[in-house]
Amino acid sequence: MTVKVEDRPIASVRDQVVDVLIHNYSHGVISEEAFERRLDVAMGSRDPSQIMQQISDLETPDDSEIKEQKKRHFDVSYDPYAHADSEHIVNIFGGSDRTGQWVVPSQLKTLSVFGGSKIDMTDAIFTSKEVRIKSFCLFGGETLYVPPGARVMSSVICIFGGMDNKASTLSGTQGPIIRIEGMAIFGGISVKVKTNFKKMFINFAHQMKTMMNTKSGI
Repeated sequence: MTVKVEDRPIASVRDQVVDVLIHNYSHGVISEEAFERRLDVAMGSRDPSQIMQQISDLETPDDSEIKEQKKRHFDVSYDPYAHADSEHIVNIFGGSDRTGQWVVPSQLKTLSVFGGSKIDMTDAIFTSKEVRIKSFCLFGGETLYVPPGARVMSSVICIFGGMDNKASTLSGTQGPIIRIEGMAIFGGISVKVKTNFKKMFINFAHQMKTMMNTKSGI
């Protein structure tokens, strides 16, 4: 029995539509302009019916290759054998950046007093499926960039401060669970995804189109 589109989780509907749009663009069925226009609606709308309308005139195959390549493209790098049990990041009247292909420990403790840090996990290597971050910010702040598939859970106590989570989960990926706990006093913690999903899907679609053209000898 088919579930009505308005009763399905919107993330599932959006994921299906994006896959179909990428398939049809990469196979030359729709133009780049049409792909980006429809993708805009699919990513921005909160109406499942409107999202599904973007593929109402398109082929809707169950493209296993698109799904497999998408999984490889967006999934997080894991290495359970990398050694990084815990780590401390301390910034007092100063700041620091953590970026690149660094190894993320299962537990990370941060202290920011009249200072701050940028912790970028976008290209990092994770050692476990769950990361616990214990933060203390006093007249300071921290910005955390997480991978697209990450699920962020927060239990931060804020006193004249704030916790801002702008990270959205990308369905169909095996991202880590990132638990943030601690305290922000006259300071704050901001969680973001470095690149927006639309841009990531466009880049991925161009890669798939190039791959399809190579296979067909174009």
